[in-house]
Amino acid sequence: MKKFVKPTVVVSRCLGFEAVRYDGAIIYDDFIKRLAPFVKYITVCPEFEIGLGVPREPVRVVEIKGKRHLIQPATGLDLTDKMNRFSEKFLKSLPEVDGFIMKSRSPSSGIKDVKIYGGKEKSPVVGKGPGFFGEKILEMFPGAAVEDDGRLLNLKIREHFLTRIFAFASLRQVAGSGSMGKLVAFHSENKLLLMSSSQKEMRLLGKIVANHAKRKFPEIVKEYDTHFRQALSRPARESANVNTLMHALGYFSDRLNPREKKHFLDMLEKYRNRKAPLPAVTGIMHSWVIRFDEKYLADQTFFEPYPDELQGIIDSGKGREI
Repeated sequence: MKKFVKPTVVVSRCLGFEAVRYDGAIIYDDFIKRLAPFVKYITVCPEFEIGLGVPREPVRVVEIKGKRHLIQPATGLDLTDKMNRFSEKFLKSLPEVDGFIMKSRSPSSGIKDVKIYGGKEKSPVVGKGPGFFGEKILEMFPGAAVEDDGRLLNLKIREHFLTRIFAFASLRQVAGSGSMGKLVAFHSENKLLLMSSSQKEMRLLGKIVANHAKRKFPEIVKEYDTHFRQALSRPARESANVNTLMHALGYFSDRLNPREKKHFLDMLEKYRNRKAPLPAVTGIMHSWVIRFDEKYLADQTFFEPYPDELQGIIDSGKGREI
């Protein structure tokens, strides 16, 4: 069984850890609970941390003269500077982090769909964007896997998030080892994953690990990390995964009977048409990897990017922007 490095993930404290929401509630999230044994969580509730009680009057993002403010309408308090100071201090104090799971639509922690109002009270929504803490995350951790609980209900987004945090954690361990050999091995094990994600970055990463200029390891691994994160910044397209799987099929094409090959190609077509999940196809391929003892493919993270226990087909059905 493959051993995975535990990613470090910052998560909103209200998502199953403590009743710190403005209304005194706690939100139980099944995905965050299932993920817990495989990661190291660091919890945070920015509104609670800056001294707002539980329960508390709600806060909102308000645009005043073209500038965003964090306002508590019931008290008239402008918490903008206090929240910004806390956010910077907290985020700078963190160890190396692989991902963030924030509360969706929270005026402090939200990363995408937070309502921005045109005034302090009874005003229309004039736009949407990140909350104040969420915005600092995106600014200070540009390469990290950052999602909210709502978006993670989407199967494709969830699979992409899991792939990234476990890949980043593994690369973090390699970087800490100081070993060029381990970086080369890491690159080799992620070849198919990179092929499906970005062939441009895959080629560039290959040149970086080749290290023809004989640069020192810290410089090499820093550059590698930047481009590796860029390669995995967006989910792989179905067509790219199909091409990668067809490439892998070449390792077995002369050892499969016609019925086996047809079954695989039929399942691949279902995946291409979004009628079957990717693990349904990679599972078939993985069984051949074991059967024919293909060492190179056996080591590929593409076939097992995160622990099997986190596999799931539950999907919100909402076509969210990725």
